[in-house]
Amino acid sequence: MIIEKRTYVLYPGRVPEYLRLYEEEGLAIQEPVLGNLIGYFATEIGTQNEVMHLWGYEDHAERDRRRAELMALPEWQDYLAKILPMIMTMENAILRGANFSPIR
Repeated sequence: MIIEKRTYVLYPGRVPEYLRLYEEEGLAIQEPVLGNLIGYFATEIGTQNEVMHLWGYEDHAERDRRRAELMALPEWQDYLAKILPMIMTMENAILRGANFSPIR
């Protein structure tokens, strides 16, 4: 299993609006396609205005297939048009669990 960690730093004051939009619109589009939401978070201490989400996949091929399917959806493109102006920076990482990790 691999875990994709996406981290966004939003413009100041935009976290509540971003999370509201994701809960009301984005999740219903994304979750059926990507499948394995591990968690969705907003920081309270550390980097401010940061949102992070983790998605699990069997391997890189599954991730690539599911991400391509998501990007092809017109409703996802409409949703992206709403949230992209809120995002200052994006970072993406692929994590692989250690042999002793409860999630791997």
